[in-house]
Amino acid sequence: MTADIALPRNNEGEFTEVAAKLGIKKLIFLYDFDGYYKNEMQEKLNSIKNKKINLQIGFIVNQKNINKAFKTSKMLVAKSSDNDRLLIESKKIKLIYGFEETYKKDFLHQRASGLNHIICELARKNNVAIGFSYSSLFNKNNQALIMGRMMQNIALCQKYKVKTIIGSFSEKPFDMRQHHDVMSLFTVLGMNGKTTKNL
Repeated sequence: MTADIALPRNNEGEFTEVAAKLGIKKLIFLYDFDGYYKNEMQEKLNSIKNKKINLQIGFIVNQKNINKAFKTSKMLVAKSSDNDRLLIESKKIKLIYGFEETYKKDFLHQRASGLNHIICELARKNNVAIGFSYSSLFNKNNQALIMGRMMQNIALCQKYKVKTIIGSFSEKPFDMRQHHDVMSLFTVLGMNGKTTKNL
């Protein structure tokens, strides 16, 4: 199934329109758990229902709100931070993404890609997928840096057999791409597809 993950900012309607044109069948909207209002959001999603697209909701959580969020939803996602290990060990998140966007400076012989063998082994053990945001490659100012880090992280995930998920993780609908184009890009970056998981 062709799917994508988005971070809408009151533009859910635009996302569904663009997704339908790209042939995307499933679209997961991620919201910050602390700013989520269930009734208001449900009304919004009901107003933009599209028969061609399966719309779902997930929450971006952190160490402080993960326990509360877990009582509300099982689709919990975290963005990489200084607490990656604790979040993965909690066994409450499905996915963690954004490792390549860390502001740490690269080392001489290795990139500060945010991911290492310890995190990979924990992610595999606790069935947590590593997310790759292809829209992060659209920033020309640090495109080469992000691409290099992503290649290193893909190699780590494949070495330690960690499940991976590819998505736009974008706030802009026009950052989404067709499934074929995305998979072609990640093949060039070194992903073999064997550990890539459907959303």
